[in-house]
Formats: sequence, structure tokens, C-alpha cells
Amino acid sequence: MTPRQILSYGALGAPLSAAALPIYVHIPKLYAEHFGVALGALGAVLFGARLLDALADPLIGAISDRARSRRLLVLLGLLPLAAGLLLLVRPAAGIDPLLWLVGSLLLVYAGYSLASINYAAWGAELSSSSSLATRLAAAREGWGLIGVITASIAPGLLAADAPTGLWRAVLYWLPWLALAALLSASGVPDRRPAPDGQALGRVLGGVLAHRRFRLLVAVFALNGIASAVPATLVLFFVADLLQASQHEGLFLGLYFIAGICALPLWTRLADRYGRARAWLGSMLLAIVAFAWAGTLGPGDLVAFALICIGSGVALGADLALPPAMLAGLIGDPKERLSAGGSFGVWTFVTKLNLALAAGLALPLLALLGYAPGSPDAAGRAALTAVYALLPLVLKGAAAALLWWCAPTIEGEST
Repeated sequence: MTPRQILSYGALGAPLSAAALPIYVHIPKLYAEHFGVALGALGAVLFGARLLDALADPLIGAISDRARSRRLLVLLGLLPLAAGLLLLVRPAAGIDPLLWLVGSLLLVYAGYSLASINYAAWGAELSSSSSLATRLAAAREGWGLIGVITASIAPGLLAADAPTGLWRAVLYWLPWLALAALLSASGVPDRRPAPDGQALGRVLGGVLAHRRFRLLVAVFALNGIASAVPATLVLFFVADLLQASQHEGLFLGLYFIAGICALPLWTRLADRYGRARAWLGSMLLAIVAFAWAGTLGPGDLVAFALICIGSGVALGADLALPPAMLAGLIGDPKERLSAGGSFGVWTFVTKLNLALAAGLALPLLALLGYAPGSPDAAGRAALTAVYALLPLVLKGAAAALLWWCAPTIEGEST
């Protein structure tokens, strides 16, 4: 593939990731603070909706393997995603906001799942070599980080209050989504192999029986939960512990810009040392960078900015290397992995991480006495423990597991 085709493929990653950010970062705080939803109920609803969405992903992936065009499935998924996101950020008056949240989330999740699973599988089926797989994944995630940065700062720039800012950001997002979809659809070939007509059970069974895939997913899951907990709680941490809610966009922007800048570094390190070893290095960097978060207090803005930059550099590897490793497995004819089924399970794990983060972290904070907006000393201590310490334990476990199984994942042993 030419560099232009690689960039055209990656372009759709920007609005897709821009859509995902408010779902997982802004929506919990929006519904808790502006629409009066209790943290316990909010955590239960987010966990249930995300779990249902995650359970559907392997099925969506396996069914998608029976279709003739990845490109068409991606475009079809964008329609409910756009409609659902408009509804999600502006609940109708007179309707229970919790019920509105459930309905709009299910619509968003259905569209996002169909589009994102087939978008990733599309790239995997174009990957004729491990190097191309890494570059396609880096292009997709690099554009995705641009989308995330835009989504993180746009609401604050477009309005002083969060509900209006999010609404305006979605309105600007719609034409961006249409243009990116046109660029990817017209500039990238669709080399979908002929569907083999396997039963859905055989497709998913073959994926789950694959040892290298299972090990890769296990590391990915542990690492993903470690990242999902602070992603769910970061706005609460900035507002109530650092007391710097006016700088939310700045911190998010630093984190994601660092991730973009680091992508070429991780690509070169992966080419030189292997993707598993480069990923392990990024985990150790994340642990060192984030270890100081538990010591912060009101006004420690420079220290938190440095933590955002350091952990953002590690983010670049988290985004590009694991899906590139999966694409390499799919692209290897000896492995006989289906693209849709594999990425369906992969997306299931991604969303399960986010569901667990919301379903466990938010009720745990409520149980420990934390109340958004006006926490006492015990509430701030609870927020620090859940936001800053729990992810370090999970990240360390993920690094240990990857260190143990890296040769197998990379195909150096069986």
C-alpha cells in the first residue's frame, strides 16, 4: 500500500475516536453533576449497558465475517452512531435521564461496534506484512489520537458549560465524520477474502482456541483495566482533588498529544526489538510516570501535567502495538484466524474493561464516601486511592504477564 492509502485508511480513526471520548470520559460527569444521577445508579447503568454492548461484539464480528464488504459495514455503522451521540449529549426534558442514557447508549454502542470492528478488520486484511500491520495500526491510532485531542478540548472552547459545549462539539463532529468516511471509502481498497460460510460457533471457537491469541488478549485485558479506571475518574480527580476543573481540556490535550508524538518512536522500537518487548517497555514507563499521582493535592498542576505527558508517551504504544500484534496474527496464513471474529472478541475485551471500570470504580467511590463537587477529606482520600493506586497494581500485573509470555506471543516459541 502507498503512504497516501495508509493515511486515507487512518483518517476515519479521528472522528471514531472523537465519538468515543465523551462516551467514556465526559458522560459520567455530565449525568452525575448536570442531570442529577446518583453515582451508584450511574455506575450500575454504565456497567450494564457496556456489558451488554461488549457481549454483542464477538457475535457482530463473527457475523461480519460472512459479509462481502468491510467498507460497507463500516459505513452502515456510522449512521446509528451519529444519531445516538446527538441524543446522548442532550436528554429530552420530562424523561428520566437514566432511562434516556440507557436508550441512547445502546444506539451509540450498536453503531460504534459495527463500524469499529469492521474498520479494524479491514486494516488487518490489508496487512500483507508485520511492518505494514504496524503502520496501518499506527495510522489508525495516530488519527484517532487527533480525534481524541479535538474532542477533549472542543467542549470547553465552544461553551462555558459542559452540556452546551458537548452539544456544539457533536454538531461540528458530524461533517467531520462524513468527510473522513468519504476519504477512507474512496481512497482505500477493500480486499475482503471471500466469505467461507463457517458457522458462527466455529468462527468464535477457532478464535478462542488459539493459544497466542488468548495470551495476547489476557495481557491486553489487564492493561486495559489499568487504563480504564483513571480514564473514568480523571475529570473527578482534576476537579475535586487538584481543584483545577478549568484546566481539564489542557490535561487531556497534553496526554493525547504526547501519545501522538510518541507513535513514531514506538513504531521504530517495535521494528528493532519486537512489538511485545516495546509494549513491555511502555508499561514500565507508565508505572514510573503514574506512580506520583497519589501524592498530589490542590494546586499541583505542573506535577500532574508532567504525569499526563509521561503516561501519554506510554499511551502511544498501548494504542498501536497490541492491535498491530493481533493484525500480524490474522495476516499469518499459518495461524488461520478470522479477522471479524478476532476483532469482535478484542472489542468485547476493550469494552468489558470500560464496563468494569465504571461498574466498580464509581460505586466503590460512593461506598467510600466520595461525593462529586464537594468531597471531604475522606472522600478525597478515597478518590486518590481508586484513581492513582489501583491502576498501578493492575499495570504491574499486566507487565509481569507480558514479560512471561512475550516470546510465545511473538511466535518465538510454541
